[in-house]
Amino acid sequence: MSNHYYSKSQDAAHERKTHQTTLRGKMFKFVTDSGVFSKTGVDFGSRVLIEAMEFPRTSEVLDVGCGYGPIGLAAATLADQGRVTMIDINERAVQLATENAVVNGMQNVDVRQSDVYEAVRGMEFDVILTNPPIRAGKATVHRIFEEGCGLLRDGGSMWVVIQKKQGAPSAKEKLEQLFGDVEEVTKEKGYRIFRATK
Repeated sequence: MSNHYYSKSQDAAHERKTHQTTLRGKMFKFVTDSGVFSKTGVDFGSRVLIEAMEFPRTSEVLDVGCGYGPIGLAAATLADQGRVTMIDINERAVQLATENAVVNGMQNVDVRQSDVYEAVRGMEFDVILTNPPIRAGKATVHRIFEEGCGLLRDGGSMWVVIQKKQGAPSAKEKLEQLFGDVEEVTKEKGYRIFRATK
C-alpha cells in the first residue's frame, strides 16, 4: 500500500532527485524523493509563503510539516541570528530535510520527526510557518492552528498558506477565533497567506 505524504513511514520505492531553485534571492539545492510532498520541486503555495514571510533575524522559528525543507531552510536564511526547528510526521521527509540542511550549509536548523507538535512540547517560538497538509483533513489542520497558538510567545505570529478552494475562508475563521488578529498578507493565484498574531 502506498502511504500519504502525511504518514509516518513510507513504503514507496525511492526515486531521489536533486532540484535547484532560487528562494528569497538565494540558490538552494533540494534532494527530493517519492513519498514526500511536492517531490518534483517547490510547490507554488510554499513559494508564495516564502516570498511573503517577514520576521526579525533573531527569531526562534518553527516550520510545521516541513517536508524536504524549502520553507524552513529559506526561513533559516532570514533568521540567520536565530534558530529554525523543522518538524514533520513523515520519516522520509525528515531525513531529506536534514540532508538538505547540510547540502545548503545551514547551521541554525534542527529537524525532528513529530506527530504534529509532539517533539516540541514545552518549547516556545516567535514564529510558526505552515503549509498545512490539507489532505490530512480539517481536524488536523485546525489542530495545527490550536496547539500552535499555545507554543507562540506573546506577540508571536503564525504564517499560513492555504488555497481558497481548499478551505481558506474556514481556516481564516478558525485563526480569528484563536488569535483575534489575522491579516491576509497577500493572495496569488487562489493562494492566501494569513498572518495570525498572538
